[in-house]
Amino acid sequence: MKPLLYVLALLLLSAGPVAADTEPKADAKPVTVPFELLPTKHMAVMVKVNGKGPYRVIFDTGAPVTLFSTKVAKESGLIAKDAGPGFGLFGAAQQVPVKELEVGDLKAEGAKAVVLDHPLVEAMAKDLGPLEGIVGFPFFARYKVTLDYQAKTMTFVPSGYKPHDVIEMVLALVMSARGKQPPPPRVLAPAGQWGLVVGKKDGDEEAGVTVQEVLPGGAAAAAGLKAGDRLLTLDGRWTDSVADCYAAAGYVKPGAAAKVVVKRADQEVELTVTPRPGL
Repeated sequence: MKPLLYVLALLLLSAGPVAADTEPKADAKPVTVPFELLPTKHMAVMVKVNGKGPYRVIFDTGAPVTLFSTKVAKESGLIAKDAGPGFGLFGAAQQVPVKELEVGDLKAEGAKAVVLDHPLVEAMAKDLGPLEGIVGFPFFARYKVTLDYQAKTMTFVPSGYKPHDVIEMVLALVMSARGKQPPPPRVLAPAGQWGLVVGKKDGDEEAGVTVQEVLPGGAAAAAGLKAGDRLLTLDGRWTDSVADCYAAAGYVKPGAAAKVVVKRADQEVELTVTPRPGL
């Protein structure tokens, strides 16, 4: 059985674009936050939830939701202190609003999180020390994120992007599949046409994703990308998973030139791709 967040990611990647405000603020300033690189290669950061904490959580660019343990939820007022069990992922009361989520000096207001004692996080905590949740897409999608693994820091610049409610969209997809309502808007596919297909095999721990196909006459072909290239970054964002690649491509507007870095024959090559407007 696949992990819950993996299943959610697959649902998101099978979907298409939605409109979103992607205009960054003119006075946006970068904020640098330290992270801890765990033996499992996950990143851990310290966060505050509604002013409570700090709590040590996993920062996961591949996670489609942000989630916190029941302990954090009760201490920070996300749920009542006497709330009983039953906070699974799918249901009316399982996702809760977060008045303020702080990662370093960054403060995100009006976010949402799932209250869930995730078994994988709990298992990791037994060996690696306290871990109280995962900060995922609903937080980091608000920023252009640059990772410095040598300095163990991540730098955030507000992008102006306003994440949609992933859980509601997934629920709508599920309900639509059962014929309960019309198909909802699709999410997390680029607005522009890039003209390439990427993938990554199970167990592949190397940086980047593999360009599996370059469509003739498309934007990627015009830029010189080739099948077999290893796509490392797109517009300055890491593409270490298919989800990362989709998210990075989603920030680039049709007609806007974007730098991509690929590994080809053991050498890094920088190319410029200009995605074309969709239909």
